[in-house]
Amino acid sequence: MSIPLKSFLLSYLCTLPLALLSRKILMADSEALSSLAGDPVAVEALLQAVFGIVVDEAIQKGTSASQKVCEWKEPEELKQLLDLELRGQGESQEQILERCRAVIRYSVKTGHPRFFNQLFSGLDPHALAGRIITESLNTSQYTYEIAPVFVLMEEEVLRKLRALVGWSSGDGIFCPGGSISNMYAVNLARYQRYPDCKQRGLRTLPPLALFTSKECHYSIQKGAAFLGLGTDSVRVVKADERGRMVPEDLERQISMAEAEGAVPFLVSATSGTTVLGAFDPLEAIADVCQRHGLWLHVDAAWGGSVLLSQTHRHLLDGIQRADSVAWNPHKLLAAGLQCSALLLQDTSNLLKRCHGSQASYLFQQDKFYDVELDTGDKVVQCGRRVDCLKLWLMWKAQGSQGLERRIDQAFALAGYLVEEMKTREGFELVMEPEFVNVCFWFVPPSLRGKQDSPDYHKRLSKVAPVLKERMVKEGSMMIGYQPHGTRGNFFRVVVANPALTCADIDFLLNELERLGQDL
Repeated sequence: MSIPLKSFLLSYLCTLPLALLSRKILMADSEALSSLAGDPVAVEALLQAVFGIVVDEAIQKGTSASQKVCEWKEPEELKQLLDLELRGQGESQEQILERCRAVIRYSVKTGHPRFFNQLFSGLDPHALAGRIITESLNTSQYTYEIAPVFVLMEEEVLRKLRALVGWSSGDGIFCPGGSISNMYAVNLARYQRYPDCKQRGLRTLPPLALFTSKECHYSIQKGAAFLGLGTDSVRVVKADERGRMVPEDLERQISMAEAEGAVPFLVSATSGTTVLGAFDPLEAIADVCQRHGLWLHVDAAWGGSVLLSQTHRHLLDGIQRADSVAWNPHKLLAAGLQCSALLLQDTSNLLKRCHGSQASYLFQQDKFYDVELDTGDKVVQCGRRVDCLKLWLMWKAQGSQGLERRIDQAFALAGYLVEEMKTREGFELVMEPEFVNVCFWFVPPSLRGKQDSPDYHKRLSKVAPVLKERMVKEGSMMIGYQPHGTRGNFFRVVVANPALTCADIDFLLNELERLGQDL
């Protein structure tokens, strides 16, 4: 019986000397490798071509009001257009460049002035330059050894952010998003009160209770589940008609939790809620926390950048009394995803004590430099991308004064939008905004003057989804919508893009009227 071919080949390969086998593999691979291998001229040509496509398609066209925000395709059609399958054989440089063009073409242009959909938008060129450098250097920000520039830069940026909060000292770290910042704050507050839980786990803990308003970000609930506290540990505090936490109800909820045998340990307030853009009354909440000895965390992921504005920073009065603050410069400052800082007033190295595990292959204590510069043990991650450069470079270019003007301009344009709505038929504000979230209903011609009809609110709730589909499929603009409590679907325009003008606001209103004229 003949030996099967596969077995024969394996037997043959096993008899070859290792060095000879390695040479054969390398020779075979070199034939299949792209011509870029070992050819710096070809590498440069490819990258120049790619950068040219990025500048033309993603930046110039992607931020031009004369171009579409998106080119909508149904999922199955998009799969075919992108040819997503990964195959054994590589493709030519021309094909790769076409892939790059297709990716950009069919992606949503979040830097577009008609993109009002999320809490982030716009494209800052200096921040983008920082992101390009970050990706090119491809380092991990866990030790000074491999990221010396960025370890020092991160600490300076965090120091500046802490100073704006009102702290002369403290600690902090950049996190992979505001949700993680919020979860870290919960973990730190728990560890500070019960440090044994790091080693012995949940069995050492009594039932715990944390408090936040019904307008909080959903990461508080997720964090409670992820950290093993359970979502039942989250006590939901009432909010007023504008979406702000009611301090009197916070007191009541704390008393109720204690009466039920739970131990209160943290209050999470919000500065800039996701939908209504509300700012919790931090001074009053801090008073409650001080009376009860509770950790005060402020989720300022959205509203933290208002601290740069002398005109509007009063919205965060009392934030300096917090124990921790989450702040996302990738939102209102347009630093680019992702740029999320967790700031602490603590100076006792709580971050490292809570999260550290002293991995000896990374955090050797006998290094030739100050090992306090190795910040990687402050976080749960091992590898950590550099998120400070884009913000630092943008800040260097704009200065604090330029960033302040950016914030003030956003408030001014939000005010312009509100006043323009009041002059037009068919626009009904949910409430007068105090931030740059402008929430409203578009009332189509068929529903105007029919507020007393029994099905009015049900029919009005169906308008926003229809208009959203129309605008997206035309690619003219993108606005988010949502129900909220007892309110039916309404639009939320986020006025954050630094490139926005009054003409863009006028277009938004005109386009809604055009899209909804037959409803």
